Amino acid sequence: MPNMSLKKNEMPVQNPEVRNKNFKEVALGYTEEQAIDEAKRCLHCKHKPCVNGCPVQIDIPAFIAEVAEGNFEEAYKIITKSSSLPAICGRVCPQETQCESKCVRGIKGEPVAIGRLERFVADWHNAQPETPVEKPVSNGHKVAVIGSGPSGLACASDLAKKGYDVTIFEALHVAGGVLSYGIPEFRLPKSIVQKEIDGLKALGVKIETNTVVGKTISVDELINEEGFESIFIGSGAGLPRFMNIKGENLNGVYSANEFLTRINLMKAYKSDTSTPVQAGKTAVVVGGGNVAMDAARCAKRMGAEVYIVYRRTEKELPARLEEIEHAKEEGIIFKFLTNPVEIKSDEKGWVKSVVCQQMELSEPDSSGRARPVPIPDAFIEIETDSVIMSIGTSPNPLIKSTTEGLATQKWGGIIADENGLTSKEGVYAGGDAVTGAATVILAMGAGKASAKAMDEYIQK
Repeated sequence: MPNMSLKKNEMPVQNPEVRNKNFKEVALGYTEEQAIDEAKRCLHCKHKPCVNGCPVQIDIPAFIAEVAEGNFEEAYKIITKSSSLPAICGRVCPQETQCESKCVRGIKGEPVAIGRLERFVADWHNAQPETPVEKPVSNGHKVAVIGSGPSGLACASDLAKKGYDVTIFEALHVAGGVLSYGIPEFRLPKSIVQKEIDGLKALGVKIETNTVVGKTISVDELINEEGFESIFIGSGAGLPRFMNIKGENLNGVYSANEFLTRINLMKAYKSDTSTPVQAGKTAVVVGGGNVAMDAARCAKRMGAEVYIVYRRTEKELPARLEEIEHAKEEGIIFKFLTNPVEIKSDEKGWVKSVVCQQMELSEPDSSGRARPVPIPDAFIEIETDSVIMSIGTSPNPLIKSTTEGLATQKWGGIIADENGLTSKEGVYAGGDAVTGAATVILAMGAGKASAKAMDEYIQK
């Protein structure tokens, strides 16, 4: 019988007062019984509106129908026809603004928990005994992928399955891009990312770490000297932005990227590891996006009392609602309508406090959100040991500055069409390197589109 409950099955989670002191995964995942019960809430609409909300066009009703019957492996096969990273997307994709936002059940209640079901299916599959991966027959063509984040992994996966000799070039010493360095262990366990990467290697994909394209080797050299017939640039947007306020260069001021990278790649989440980053007794995080929530929740787990200062109100916070709720539950303190104007130091050159101007909202700006304007002579000062800036990122200019004929936007993004084709023949690009910071699933969609176009380009 169908489940006509207006509410989703609740996701089991760690107790907030326990989890805010460890880096273990917060959400524990559905049981088989919960997954089947949730799957039975799907109405199997004729027009499949949820599919239209998925950037990689997963046949959502079909996989959910298999879950409802307990056929979890069949569900996994359906998902992986479209998505190469289901265990990851089931955890970090903003389903509430994508597939679930189109769900008919959401009109009079809560939508079907599509993301939770995707995660369940992927986790169930990964818990089964591994079956050997059949390596595709080589088609004799050689391609390169720059960056091992979600767009690069998706592109490499699709091309490898078509028989291409694929090499991924990764700047850091660990593959995975933002999945490895940016998203905390408590939201995305690194063992899951590694499993996906191991799957790629089993397909024959080679990964060259510690290779900074634009410095170690250029795009032109990859084509002219190394013999790659086509290249995909999925180098992300890892260049942090700052506010250019007094005191931003003090000891104890971090970009969120640096803070999270040190925690994730230098194993701060392990209790037996001395981390090369310190949050101190009090930390202030500037910003209101998902990265700000990640940084704040990490700082809390490092033992700090944590403030998030945001220049608009809670209504305008761009972070996922789930992340905001988890942050509140874990004891993060939110200071709204508050904007830093100066960071003060102690006598040793370390952060001592942050001076913030109080704001009020005016007419909407170009983003469509109410514009914050300063309230004259209204300031507060927050004593703190560290400040973490999380106000956005831009694509690193290294590749564009060392690649002849590669057109870019004024703000640094590579110009590419809907298929990822850039101004340079045979060179494609996608993900945050093109759009600026966006979501994992959108980056994957771009990688998949480019893989299809690269195949057509080489085979023509």
